[in-house]
Amino acid sequence: MGWGGAGPVIRLRNVHKRFDELIVLDGVDFDVEQGETIALLGPSGTGKSVLLKHINGLIHPDRGEVWVDGLRVPELRRKQLAELRSRIGYVFQFGALFDSMSVAENIKLGITDEACSDDEAYCSGRVFECLELVNLARDTAKKFPADLSGGMRKRVGIARAIAGQPQYLLYDEPTSGLDPVNADIIDALVVKLRDSLGVTSVVVTHDVRGAFRVADRVALLRDGKIRAFGTAAEFRASTDEAVREFIERDFGSLPTE
Repeated sequence: MGWGGAGPVIRLRNVHKRFDELIVLDGVDFDVEQGETIALLGPSGTGKSVLLKHINGLIHPDRGEVWVDGLRVPELRRKQLAELRSRIGYVFQFGALFDSMSVAENIKLGITDEACSDDEAYCSGRVFECLELVNLARDTAKKFPADLSGGMRKRVGIARAIAGQPQYLLYDEPTSGLDPVNADIIDALVVKLRDSLGVTSVVVTHDVRGAFRVADRVALLRDGKIRAFGTAAEFRASTDEAVREFIERDFGSLPTE
């Protein structure tokens, strides 16, 4: 089942996906190396979140290959897929917190190891560790989602995603709906978690400046294909019409920092 040898820890090859007549992914190739952060840019509705959900098996391709940790994801049986997902933290676009649960209870849901999740002392300690990692006070654990600002809810969603000590973090529009100050806080947190936890990350975003800040490499998904893939410097220097049109539409010119 494995591809063998060294190489990307996440690999999509010639991935196609359509919903009825809508072609969403049209032959996507996408690689992520161990320990790096990739930002996936693209206009709204172009399939960025669909690509993300292929990585943890929430969506299967119509054609093509999806590999994570040397495993071909669409071929995994339920138990194998559950084991793989225990190594993948997923940050949902709008936090996806349960309103009827406290912050502590929401974070505990991310502890995927059954023995650990049954250990109350471990869970309590892990909740506080995760709150500290996302720069939230310990007393936040007792609050409910309705008591939190939008930025705090996003950070609790990230705390839940890291509670199970994943190898991978998948962020679906982590700064969507936030003001610039809170967006900067989340961007800094993405970098902090990469450096402190050594995770491999994919960040779906439409925020070009944020993508350039947090990512080792940036990909542009447009018309169902990866149109560009490179460092922020390579994007700034790009003469590709798709790259320049997407970025200059929002910024007037390519951001310099």
